[in-house]
Amino acid sequence: MLKLIALLVVLCCSASAGATESYGMPKLDIGKGGQCVAPTEWMRKNHMKVLFKQRDETVHQGIRGSKYSLKNCVECHASLRDNSVIGRPDSFCEGCHRYEAVKIDCFECHSSKRSTALVQEESK
Repeated sequence: MLKLIALLVVLCCSASAGATESYGMPKLDIGKGGQCVAPTEWMRKNHMKVLFKQRDETVHQGIRGSKYSLKNCVECHASLRDNSVIGRPDSFCEGCHRYEAVKIDCFECHSSKRSTALVQEESK
């Protein structure tokens, strides 16, 4: 009986691990995509630490133009359809933040669109 219970526990655990992998991350519009400034898994875990560090260096020390700047992220990952990282369930930033149920407030102050798209909008 104990062997049967142990077998069921192992099967349930392996089945739920497989289910998690099959769901995985949401399908996102990654914009231009390509080679990121750091490996994907590392960025998923650490992007907020990097952005906070960059924010502090920019605000307190005047250091701009880092490879970890929010502007660089938007330039690369904004959708080719609407030039934005928010606004749709599959948008690069919004899609992950919805999936993780985390509020995204960067774009209350910062632009969610590529700077080239903003220049095009202003010239119209």
